[in-house]
Amino acid sequence: MAILVPVSSWKSERLGFWRLNGPSWIVQLGRRDSTTASLTLANSDLPAPTLNLSNLITAFSNKGFSTQEMVALSGSHTIGQSNCRFFRARIYNDTNIDSTFATSLKTNCPSVGGDNNLSPLDETSPTTFDNAYFKNLQSQKGLLHSDQELFNGGSTDSQVNAYSTDSSSFATDFANAMVKMGNLGPLTGSSGQIRTNCRKIN
Repeated sequence: MAILVPVSSWKSERLGFWRLNGPSWIVQLGRRDSTTASLTLANSDLPAPTLNLSNLITAFSNKGFSTQEMVALSGSHTIGQSNCRFFRARIYNDTNIDSTFATSLKTNCPSVGGDNNLSPLDETSPTTFDNAYFKNLQSQKGLLHSDQELFNGGSTDSQVNAYSTDSSSFATDFANAMVKMGNLGPLTGSSGQIRTNCRKIN
């Protein structure tokens, strides 16, 4: 059995969740969730925002994702925000950043302090799931160092260019990569549990 996960464009204050425009994909039911959580383990398994392109490709490849799938999944940064501490080095040190963009970010992210101040990952349309993220990269307006690495004279420039002009291709590739991610390392046997309420253990 499976459910369709849509991404549309409204927020429910009463229910407390966002639904944002974008693709939809089939999510299989019955997946086992862990009964414990580890912040350290979770963070150690995520690609750092300081990685260069080669290390990003390796990190995703180690999980079974192609370079194209990596670029598509990175497009999830069309929504969401980042803490200042994750992009401070970029706006004060990187040279492949639009100067006006960097200056505007510095008002909310000083060189010292304000570590938890937030800025949108996509300044153009931060609450809409679209392909603006890729257009931002073309203008050197990627918020994270790892974002801009996708469009910095390397092997992924062509994929960024393609997604910047073809939003439907991005949506399709993103949805397919999300399905693949959902099938990554599922718990089996007696490990974990199928929750009756997805927000808490049984």
